[in-house]
Amino acid sequence: MAAERDQGEELLSRGIKLRQLSLLVAVQRSGQLSRAAAITNMTQPAASRMLADLERIVGAALTLRHSRGVSLTPAGERLAERARAMLRDLDVAGREVRDIDQGRVGSVHLGSVSGPSLDLVLPIVRSLERAQPRLRVKIDVGSSDRLSAELLSGQLDLYLGRVPDRLDPTPFELSPIGPEPLSLIVRKDHPLAQGCDLADCLRFDWVMQPAGSMLFTAVKTYLERYDLPMPQTVIETASLMLTAGFVLNSQAVGVMSTPAARLFAGDSVRILPVAEDLRVGFYSVVTLRDRKPTSAAQTFLKLLRDELRQRRAEP
Repeated sequence: MAAERDQGEELLSRGIKLRQLSLLVAVQRSGQLSRAAAITNMTQPAASRMLADLERIVGAALTLRHSRGVSLTPAGERLAERARAMLRDLDVAGREVRDIDQGRVGSVHLGSVSGPSLDLVLPIVRSLERAQPRLRVKIDVGSSDRLSAELLSGQLDLYLGRVPDRLDPTPFELSPIGPEPLSLIVRKDHPLAQGCDLADCLRFDWVMQPAGSMLFTAVKTYLERYDLPMPQTVIETASLMLTAGFVLNSQAVGVMSTPAARLFAGDSVRILPVAEDLRVGFYSVVTLRDRKPTSAAQTFLKLLRDELRQRRAEP
């Protein structure tokens, strides 16, 4: 028993501090000691001394200085990964303690790409309000690139979206849901609203998520399948409101998830009956393998799975 306790307290007995670990994580993210020092609210000389103290405590070289800044050694990378997970867990613990102290059942901070945010998250949150009126829900809507970074940093409990190809998939746990259909929209008096095919749409400016995003890539791949070029002008924005604004105030063609397009469709906006099989690949419920969901997040996940089972059972 004593040996297990000594092993668990080894670094604590040597004087390791949370601020040292937070600085190491900041160095890993920024690649610059000056920037890491600013992030952790200390001077650069103090940060340099703190890293030297941390290397002495763990008994290994953690950083490499070079002309471009500073990087971590393999040992430093491993310690930073462990530290990041531990700091995330501390943030979650702090949130749970505050929720208990303030009499709340708990809180869940989730993210979603635009389609599922309207198609799935909205009805589930309404169910949560009825079943758990004291549970607090915070929702971020954005691209999978941003949401994956926020999940890794501990800002999100989970998100509905995809893991970008550029990221190592190992830390993520995915529960696939389905593809995300896309639609093309124009204002009601647009020439295309009177009838068109996909090639006709390419004569106008398009508004959609930026190059490199999964939506942009899906559109480009779809057009290539039919030997069609990209539109000559593409206005890039991740904002649904800006996309709708361009559509309403110009002759631009907007591309967005079909649930979002249906929300804007009506007296002022038309969904074009073209490219009706255009879609972004499967999206999933994305969590982290090394982090157990909070009780509030587990409540949300249960309602989400119940909703998905019900939809799959419908004829």
